[in-house]
Amino acid sequence: MATSDFFRPDYRSAREAFLAAAFGAGARLTSHVLPDHRGPAGESLAIDAAALGPAEPESLLLLISGTHGVEGLAGSGCQVGVLLDELHGALPAGGGALLIHALNPHGFAWLRRGNEHNIDLNRNGLDFRGPLPENPAYDALHAALLPGDWDGPERQRADVLLEAFITGQGMAAYQAALQRGQYTHPTGLFYGGSRPSWSLSTLETILTDHLGPACRRLAVIDLHTGLGPWGYGELIGSGSTDADGERLQRWYGPEVTRPGLGPSSSSVVSGSVPVFLRRMFPAVELTYLALEFGTRPIAEVLAALRADAWLHAVPDRPTPHREAIRRQVREAFLIDSPAWRAAVYGRCADVVLRACRRLGQG
Repeated sequence: MATSDFFRPDYRSAREAFLAAAFGAGARLTSHVLPDHRGPAGESLAIDAAALGPAEPESLLLLISGTHGVEGLAGSGCQVGVLLDELHGALPAGGGALLIHALNPHGFAWLRRGNEHNIDLNRNGLDFRGPLPENPAYDALHAALLPGDWDGPERQRADVLLEAFITGQGMAAYQAALQRGQYTHPTGLFYGGSRPSWSLSTLETILTDHLGPACRRLAVIDLHTGLGPWGYGELIGSGSTDADGERLQRWYGPEVTRPGLGPSSSSVVSGSVPVFLRRMFPAVELTYLALEFGTRPIAEVLAALRADAWLHAVPDRPTPHREAIRRQVREAFLIDSPAWRAAVYGRCADVVLRACRRLGQG
C-alpha cells in the first residue's frame, strides 16, 4: 500500500482502516462508544484502543490520534502506517504499544478541533476541584472573535479590533492569548471546560487497564497538525522537572522544543494532556512528546478556528457559510498532497522507532 493510502478522507473510513490494520497486526482491540452522539452518516463514534505486546508490559509506547478531532485525519493515517509496517517490532523485550485512535471522535467526525461540548482536550487536563487559570487577554478579545454576523457591520468592526491588537502587540501575542486556553466562555476558542471530559476520563480508564504494576515507563507520542512549517514535524516536549527535559533531549536530540523555554510553534498552554497524565499516574516515568505537523500559516489556522467557533456558538445557526467553514477547518489541519502525507508519515515512523529504542535504554 502506498503511504498516501494510509490516510482516509473522513472519520468513518479512517476508523475502518485503523481497525483492519490493528486486526491484521494481531492487536487486542477495545472500543469505547461516545454516548448520545452520532457522526454525519449516523455512525457510532468511539475511542478505539489497539494493544500490542505483553498484557502487562514493563514499558509502554502510547501513540494517540485525534486529541484535537479533525487533526485525527492525519494522525489516524500515521497509526495505520505504524501498524502495517509493524514498527512495534522495534520495542524492547517486555515492552508494549498502545494505539489510541480518535481520542476526540466527535470532533474527528464533524471536522472540529473541540469535542461534543466545544472542549479543547489539551486544555481539559486540570484538576477542576481547584481554581481555574484566568486569561484576561482572551476575555478582551472574545466578543470580537465571535461577532453577531459574519458578513455585516458587526464583523467589520470586530475585524478592525482584532487587526488593531495584532498590529499593536504582534501575531505571537495574539496566538498566545488564544492558545493559552480559557475557562470562562463555553462557546469560545480553546475552551478548557468546567469538568473532566468524557474523552480524558475514558483515556484514564484505558490506561488504568494497560498500565499494570510492572509498568514503570510510559512514552507518549501525541499526533497533531496545524502549527509550524508545511510538512515539518516539530517535536514539542513537555516536562515538569529538569530530569524530564534532560530525558527528552537524550531520547530525541536537540531538535526537541519546549514552549516557554525557547523557540516553538506552540504557545504555553493550560491543562494539557501531559499534565493530566502526570496527575493520574504519578508513579510512572512519563516521557511526553507532541508531534506537531505544519499545514498553513498560523493566521489562516486561527481564522479557521474563529469561523468554526462562530458557526457553532449558536446551535443550528442559519447561514450559507456552513459548508465553506467546514472545508476551511479541514484544509487548515490536513493537506491533501501525497508529498505532505509522505513527509508526515516518514517523520512519524522515525520518531516512533526512536521512542521504541529508548524505552529499552532509559
